[in-house]
Amino acid sequence: MIKEACVGSFQEAVLAEKNGADRIELCDNLLEGGTTPSYGCMKMAVQYLNIPIFVMIRPRGGDFCYTKEEIESMKEDILVAKSLGVQGIVLGVLTKDKKLDLSSLQYLIEAAKPMKITFHKAIDEMENPLEAIPKLIELGCNRILTSGKQERALEGVPLLNKMIEKANGKIIIVAAGKVTSENIKECSEKIHTDEFHGKKIVTLL
Repeated sequence: MIKEACVGSFQEAVLAEKNGADRIELCDNLLEGGTTPSYGCMKMAVQYLNIPIFVMIRPRGGDFCYTKEEIESMKEDILVAKSLGVQGIVLGVLTKDKKLDLSSLQYLIEAAKPMKITFHKAIDEMENPLEAIPKLIELGCNRILTSGKQERALEGVPLLNKMIEKANGKIIIVAAGKVTSENIKECSEKIHTDEFHGKKIVTLL
């Protein structure tokens, strides 16, 4: 089982690794759902941590429909992360009608290679996340972070397992949504994936 800890600072990243996280999703501004961390935070994490670091690429809170300028800003942040030796990025771009913004995604993913790519919970805002899975595989994404369109992964079990079945081993479904150190055993018994994500998936004390 892979436990990915969502953290909002370098200090939290260090504690997460110490307390058993297998991978870090490094963000800033978690109150807004996570935005791109600073250069300094990324650099320190890469230097000091021994587990993989995936960096959130998100220029602001709010929706996932971005202007051309915001897409360019995201590309520049991706290039910075790549230059620092970050192992993966986490991103999501939708159109105004909440479909995949395929051209922007292709542009950003091309810039990110050879880093790993996770498409984040923007997928839960789509009407039918199942339809997005083949397209994300084709784009070269490695993972999809989702709670099955529910606030809690344990409430999204039916859709999560349908998504895992649809993925058919070609892309990893990372289950998220109030996954904690206390309920991860139950989550792993009900959700047919090996990868889980949460802010409290390990203790940060």
